[in-house]
Amino acid sequence: MNGKNKMIAWIAGTITVIILLAVLIVWMEPAKEGISRAEAYKALALVFADRQECESAEEQRQKSWFSDQEKDNWFVKYMDLLYEKGYLDPSLTPADLESAQKKLTYGEAAFAAEQISGRLKRQVGMNKGNREKPFPADQWWDLYRAILKEADPQGNVKEVEAILYGTPSNIKDAPSWTAYTTEGEYGFQGLALDAWLDHEIRFMVRGNEIAAVTAVESSDVVYRNIWLSQVKDGVFQAYMGAASREFTAEGKLAEEAKKTEAKLAPNLADLHMKDGRLTKVTVKKERIHGKILSVTDDTVEIEGYGKIPLDENFHVYKLYGDFSVLGAADILVGYDLQEFVAADGKLCAALLERPFDAKTIRVLLMDTGFKSLFHQSAEIKLNSGAEITYKNENGDDEVSRLNQGDVLKLTLEDERLQNGRMTIKPDGEEGITICSIERSQGQPVYSGSLEIKKESDGLVLINELYLEDYLKKVVPSEMPASYEKEALKAQAVCARTYAYRQIQGNTYGQYGAHVDDSTSFQVYNNITTSERTDQAVDETYGQMLFYNDTPIEAFYYSTSCGHGADGSVWGSGGEALPYLKSKQIKNGGRELTEEDNETFDAYIRSRKVTSYDAKYPMFRWQTELTAAQIGLKASAVGNVQDVTVTSRGLGGIAAELTVKGDQGTTRIKGQSAIRTFLGNEEAPIRKQDGSKMTTASLPSAFISIEKITDEAGSISFRIYGGGFGHGVGMSQNGAQSMAKSGKTYKDILDFFYQGAELKEN
Repeated sequence: MNGKNKMIAWIAGTITVIILLAVLIVWMEPAKEGISRAEAYKALALVFADRQECESAEEQRQKSWFSDQEKDNWFVKYMDLLYEKGYLDPSLTPADLESAQKKLTYGEAAFAAEQISGRLKRQVGMNKGNREKPFPADQWWDLYRAILKEADPQGNVKEVEAILYGTPSNIKDAPSWTAYTTEGEYGFQGLALDAWLDHEIRFMVRGNEIAAVTAVESSDVVYRNIWLSQVKDGVFQAYMGAASREFTAEGKLAEEAKKTEAKLAPNLADLHMKDGRLTKVTVKKERIHGKILSVTDDTVEIEGYGKIPLDENFHVYKLYGDFSVLGAADILVGYDLQEFVAADGKLCAALLERPFDAKTIRVLLMDTGFKSLFHQSAEIKLNSGAEITYKNENGDDEVSRLNQGDVLKLTLEDERLQNGRMTIKPDGEEGITICSIERSQGQPVYSGSLEIKKESDGLVLINELYLEDYLKKVVPSEMPASYEKEALKAQAVCARTYAYRQIQGNTYGQYGAHVDDSTSFQVYNNITTSERTDQAVDETYGQMLFYNDTPIEAFYYSTSCGHGADGSVWGSGGEALPYLKSKQIKNGGRELTEEDNETFDAYIRSRKVTSYDAKYPMFRWQTELTAAQIGLKASAVGNVQDVTVTSRGLGGIAAELTVKGDQGTTRIKGQSAIRTFLGNEEAPIRKQDGSKMTTASLPSAFISIEKITDEAGSISFRIYGGGFGHGVGMSQNGAQSMAKSGKTYKDILDFFYQGAELKEN
């Protein structure tokens, strides 16, 4: 054999050896782990629908590809959805328990992928030799990510990173298939998670259901700002969110815990975990008390301390009654209900120690005409001696005195406002007149204290006063003082209940206020007080309306059309506010049903209706709009050809308006949006007494629309309407008529807030 042939033989032999080694390696390498069909198909179904949608589809479908004996298994709703959508073929993948528990094959993965795109099918790498073999789990998740890019462009399936701290295995009374994580609670049907307890994991979710755990990030984790309720015999009882869980210390940590049990709990602490074991406990004992002046997403301002940043893992723990975990928004400004735990210059937690008892309210005062929350300047006259406090450049309090008759003029440049808020506390009642604000009564006079704070858009003025004093300036601004005493007392109870809920709502927490003084809440101090309205407040002192021990949404409005609406006018189901019923506003008025909506057009056009409100001017009204006027607000539809109410809420209130034009159709949903859309200051409202008014918004959405076409072909729309306001809760003029007929304020409240209980708080 010559040298050339020897070289060829050597190369061929080498290649043969390499091929044989490769075959041997492949033959010896263990098969990659597969994934069960149930687990894979659950994840695939979540690409197209969340868990609740899958369950709803199963109920509506009223059939299953699985037998009656097997259709209650957790995976059935997911696989049925895929059978229905064509991503699963029952001839390829039988619908039974045994099949669902077996491994997903290359052929099945390719079939599902092909329904989305050919590219995805090619990614599977199926061939004749592997068609029936298990498809490796890691390749499935690679394919799954590719499926998400094509089939879920909206990103409904998201990836979350969190510490897993609980499942039904370690959380007592936990619902089945519930995973507790530092990012919230999730379902995990069909998945095994217990091995990753006390680990930081990455997982894919749609809605609140986990599709897959994609990575274990760390076994070294810290639970920060956890409430330790008890330590006994080395066992730490802790609240993880609202769930209670035990951690057992070992070795030296257990010995130390047994010696210092009394000092360890109850307290706030950081719990350090390694490989699922408790390794260290850091207790936080620094405490801060004080009245809350403002709350933002990342700071809390405390009287005497200023603004303090919140720790990233800040929690609010309610310690009285049933333990619960709240958020920063539940810290009420103007009150000192909590003790703060601090560390490293930040607030780690707020410990709510006692229930809220509304005694004071903080009102943000708007400018003249209620146009803005901000004032470019403020002129304040003292009606008695007063103490003024502000921060100097060192952050210390500067205190001085003002005399009766002194006038304080403040601008954005005032040095006394550069380092924090200024507080004015008069010695006497009605101690402050704000000369730079005009109200219906003239320059308003205020009780309580006044705070002035510089913000980027101007000065904010906050009046803090006793709730009962506040109500004495709300009731006459919301209901004429000449009304019957019982009607005024009903108004006082509603106003008190409404204010109580608004204090808890913390709408203006960032500025340190609960409400403003405009119609956005309750009009405050627009009209001077009177003896009659003061008596109405005093005679109902502390009384509020409750439903199931919770203060109700005591909505009220000016005038009914003879029908009242229920709480669904704001979008949620009426069952959320069961005490607000849609009913006839008359003696013995019955509850209204959907059937009443069918006759509503005739009802609202009639003036021969019996109602408590029937004699008031706004009980019935009319206005007329041209097609051109309506078209200005619906330009996309072209020339307006028709306007109809296409959906009504209970009581007949318009819920959806359809506007048709020669270029398209648009729909306006919700009573408020409809009133705004049809409102036009150039189209006067004619009341039933013949008087007229102009307004940018319709008085109510209790309307019927008549299309009118004149001889020239011009189109206009006559709107028949009734009532003034949203129609939910108490009609103020209805209450007045009831009081005139001898009804007490309790009778009035029972009528308008069905099932609510009057209690003194």
